[in-house]
Amino acid sequence: MSKMPLLVTDYSWTQTDSAVYISVPLKGCKAEKVDILSTDEYLKVHFSPHLFEAFLFEPVDDVRSTAKVGNGVAVISLSKRTNKIWEHLMITTNDKIKQKKIREKAVLKYQEKLSLASISKAEKHHAEKKYALETMMKLEKEERDSIQKMKETEREKTTSDLATWQLRQKSEAQLKHQSQIDSQNKVKVMTEKHDNGCSGCGKVILDQTANSEAKSKKEQADLPAPRLAANIKVTFTPRVFSTALRESRVPEEEEWLKKQAEARCAVNADVKELKDLKGSEKNPDWLKDKGDKCFVTGDYLGAVNAYNLAIRLNRKIPALYSNRAACHLKLRNLHKAIEDSSQALDLLTPPVSANAAARVRAHVRRGSAFCQLQLYAEGLQDYQAALKIDLHNEVLQADTQRIRDTIQGTAAQPETQ
Repeated sequence: MSKMPLLVTDYSWTQTDSAVYISVPLKGCKAEKVDILSTDEYLKVHFSPHLFEAFLFEPVDDVRSTAKVGNGVAVISLSKRTNKIWEHLMITTNDKIKQKKIREKAVLKYQEKLSLASISKAEKHHAEKKYALETMMKLEKEERDSIQKMKETEREKTTSDLATWQLRQKSEAQLKHQSQIDSQNKVKVMTEKHDNGCSGCGKVILDQTANSEAKSKKEQADLPAPRLAANIKVTFTPRVFSTALRESRVPEEEEWLKKQAEARCAVNADVKELKDLKGSEKNPDWLKDKGDKCFVTGDYLGAVNAYNLAIRLNRKIPALYSNRAACHLKLRNLHKAIEDSSQALDLLTPPVSANAAARVRAHVRRGSAFCQLQLYAEGLQDYQAALKIDLHNEVLQADTQRIRDTIQGTAAQPETQ
């Protein structure tokens, strides 16, 4: 059975023409346990087991009204709707039914006010969330546009370089052709001068010319008939390895050589991006050399574009993927560096001495990308694989030990290469 609240009677109040100030003592109650409900006709201050309620003498503006709780007292400031002095703070009626109606009406208004505030807060939260989403989408679009612009710029730069190279080749060819023509003209002039200066030798020259023509006709008559077409079978001397047959890797070596030969033949000449190129410009090796030069000069995006075109032409050359992985490491495209290094290692099979150095580079580049992603266990595996190939590489030994120390928490993150 609930206890009846103790009504607070030792409150005090003052007023002006525009406001009413009510001071309610809290009787030792903490501020966070005070519940205040205020409407235009009703005021309630509840702090268990005490209760203060006032059925106001005149309606007030509850929107502009305020309440402050502290120092053992609750001070409520009520803004009057009409500027006049009240005769009393509360209505002078003891009608329980009327008081109940006012109280219920006040509670309903208060609940409606809370509901509106909750809806307004939800709408504001939704609007803020929508704005944040739109802002994020806008930033992502700007970033995509910026990346696309960079790609277009690099593509235009590469195309311009190719056009310049073509023009230079054409100019050199024209100069060479002109030089040949000039040489022929010079020889012709010297011959004419010689003929004019030796008119007395004309008979000898005519006799020599006649003899040469007769000799030429005789040689043509003595020519044998054309040979018949046939196939010639060519055999090669087998490779001889210095190691014992049980220790040699003849099958792997032969398989690697066969894969290299097949890779050189697997050129896709129908790439649309290269339809305007001619001759050696469609050679993956030429594009690889161009990418290598861009990398050396620090133009990593240009190098990536060159390697991309070379890979479009031939997807079987491991060096293209390994070198592109090095570019991605410089550009901090770490996941792409891992993908390209893995692709290079897939192509560098079977493992033989001819591709050992390339496998070491691919393992180190993938391990470096893993370490920069703080995946030190995966990075350590690649460095150990590289060290297994090149056992006496002191730099690899030091980097591998540094990664082990990092995993064990005894050193800072290694500076990967």
